[in-house]
Amino acid sequence: MSEHGPDTIVDDRYRILTRIGAGGMAEVFCAHDESLGRKVALKLLHRRFADDAEFVERFRREASAAAGLQHPNVVGIYDRGRWDGTYYIAMEYLPGRTLKDIVRDEAPLDPVRAIDLTVQVLKAARFAHRRGVVHRDLKPHNVIVDDEDRAKVADFGIARAGASDMTETGSIMGTAQYLSPEQAQGQAVTGQSDLYSIGVILYELLTGQVPFQADSAVSIALKHVSEPPTPPSALAPGVPPELEDVVLWALAKDPADRPPDADAFIRALEQVRDQLLAAAPGGQRTAHFAPLPVAPAAPAAPPATGAAEVPGPAARRRRPPWWAWLLALVALAGVAAAVALLTRPGTVVVPDVVGREYQAATARLERAGLEVRIRRVFSARPLDEVVAQAPRARQRVEEGSTVVLSVSRGPGTIDVPAVDGMTVAKAKARLQNDGLTVGATIEEASDSVAAGLVIRTSPPAGRDVRKGTSVNLYVSTGPALVTVPSVVGLARADAEARLGEAGLEARAVEEPSAEVPAGAVIRQQPAPDAAVAPGSTVELVVSSGPPRVRVPGVVGQPAADAAAALADAGLQVRRSLVPVEDPAQDGVVIDQRPAAGEEAPEGAPVRIFVGRAVAPAPDDGGADDGPAEPRTPGARFQRPGRGDGPGRGNAFGRFVGAG
Repeated sequence: MSEHGPDTIVDDRYRILTRIGAGGMAEVFCAHDESLGRKVALKLLHRRFADDAEFVERFRREASAAAGLQHPNVVGIYDRGRWDGTYYIAMEYLPGRTLKDIVRDEAPLDPVRAIDLTVQVLKAARFAHRRGVVHRDLKPHNVIVDDEDRAKVADFGIARAGASDMTETGSIMGTAQYLSPEQAQGQAVTGQSDLYSIGVILYELLTGQVPFQADSAVSIALKHVSEPPTPPSALAPGVPPELEDVVLWALAKDPADRPPDADAFIRALEQVRDQLLAAAPGGQRTAHFAPLPVAPAAPAAPPATGAAEVPGPAARRRRPPWWAWLLALVALAGVAAAVALLTRPGTVVVPDVVGREYQAATARLERAGLEVRIRRVFSARPLDEVVAQAPRARQRVEEGSTVVLSVSRGPGTIDVPAVDGMTVAKAKARLQNDGLTVGATIEEASDSVAAGLVIRTSPPAGRDVRKGTSVNLYVSTGPALVTVPSVVGLARADAEARLGEAGLEARAVEEPSAEVPAGAVIRQQPAPDAAVAPGSTVELVVSSGPPRVRVPGVVGQPAADAAAALADAGLQVRRSLVPVEDPAQDGVVIDQRPAAGEEAPEGAPVRIFVGRAVAPAPDDGGADDGPAEPRTPGARFQRPGRGDGPGRGNAFGRFVGAG
């Protein structure tokens, strides 16, 4: 029982409808492609093989090999991917039966039908071989046939480019009943190995059984190598000798004794088919009959002896007897037949002109004494190449007969599909499935299409073009990039305005700087002239001015110590002397500006007020008339009745700036 029931969605795209069948490696389902609205055959690798590198490689190779083979007789591959721990391939869905089903139900087949089906398989093999791909597992199970007997080859699971082995020397890959002798021995495999397998298929179509059967695959493989096959006519007496010869030719043990390529195999089968059709009732040529011999005339009777008799008038007018008239008619018929034979045109062999340019083909046929009629057909072959002829090559026909040449008018036309918004991989698969080739992949900026998705095609979607036309894909790289302007040195507001005009955002942080004025941009990131997406953010570092330091408290300290402390803090010292009467305050800082604990720019000046002792003013109001006490220096600056704190009286004013 499958673990994937109806309505299971695979990879967010493929909805499983029904199960078609299963093999040793994978299950196959009929599924609906929700993206493109079509049925597909979905092949899911058995989960137990998903971690086996050899099986995964085989599965991957099937998709890769078949994806490059766009041919009417090859099942198309649309997509592949990984989902839910395993791998899948999405391929063309073909309603119909396998060739193996037809063998079971109808074999032995009519020789002409067997030839027609085999030729289609050979055409698929020929197309693959010309591209260096060997199928390696051709069998009736891998051929799908529709109701009109159109065949398509599937399952390139062990196909390989070139003639190399699948795995290490000595390994055998394929199905035993259809193995070529070289495959059975683990030797190198070539296109002629596929032809052997197709010979086995034809044998089975004609007889209803394969040439070699045994209880084990090894025994069957040994028979392929060493035993000659039973002639098909021994199993099916209706097999014509000419067809049997072709089958046994394909089943030769030595590849060198088989048809050299698929073309030779096809030509041989088509020649046999033409002979069978010509000999069939209704197709037999008109026979040519020889004239009947003329009987000799009877001698005249001798006259009777005696008196001579004179013939009378009645005797002279007597009519000839009836048999004389009969002899005369026979003689005339013989003469007519002889004339017909003598004047009948001769016969010629029809030359093989398939594959030639039609003008050269016409000239060759006319030199052979034949008439030519051209019929234009759509074909994947180059324009003006002959793709078919009727009668076929090597048939004998009357001189002057007409040969109809089917001449390629190219592959026909198709509307370029719309792949806008698809990934590149899916767009390529869609184009190739429609018979187009993929040209260049061109990157282009887009504000509306996400990066990695297709913007448009050239030729554009909807354009009527010939099949096989190369279509370029324009893929989005995301929005167009903009150049970052330089805003270093500008004021913050001006810098933000300039970035906004360029479609960019600004984010500023402050940083102290002794060199750049406060409020100006020191640096930016990204750097000037960098290319970035629109709307990107540019980091601005804006000067907050010189670094700020905390002013130490120096009040109460000797002036020298205070100056040293301020200098250590990175500040400049400015001194002012303040007169004091208390000798203990002499030379001591009694005040400072800025005050202790405030912040100031590094290198900013701090003014300290240093006390300078002065003598007290004399008491003029006393009764002592003794001699006056000498005045101390500076006493002249004091004014009676004025305070003695900083900033008071003219004495303070005169001391400020003294330091």
